[in-house]
Amino acid sequence: MKQTVSTTRAPRPAGPYTQGVVAQGLLWTAGFGPADPQTGEVPEGVRDQTRQVLRNVAAVLEEAGLDLGDVVKVTAHLQHLHRDVAGFNEVYAEMVPQPYPVRTTVGSDLADILVEIDVVAALRDPGRATGSAAGGRGRAGRAAHRA
Repeated sequence: MKQTVSTTRAPRPAGPYTQGVVAQGLLWTAGFGPADPQTGEVPEGVRDQTRQVLRNVAAVLEEAGLDLGDVVKVTAHLQHLHRDVAGFNEVYAEMVPQPYPVRTTVGSDLADILVEIDVVAALRDPGRATGSAAGGRGRAGRAAHRA
């Protein structure tokens, strides 16, 4: 069984997908870009975009009772891989706690943004995060929906 996780603190999906799905003790997120979820504004430069992307990812994690320290796998897409990887790594190292998750970083043709990230995180308490053990109580219980 899978359950969805959503929050207004991250950008709404731009197509037929959800912000996050809980299945088999893991939370899988959609790929998030750097748009501010309240204003829609996209910051300039790879450092500021990376910071906003990680805030967006963290918002979905937090809705499931997790944080960036629970992430086990990151897939990062950079519009300009060779030019921007140093700036990306600088902000990533500031915001993602050690031990770092495994990561794949690739160059991608992104639509008018410089960074997109999706993650997989391990649930701390799989029953609670999906709302089943918590009886639907708590932040994660309210945010999880059967899909």
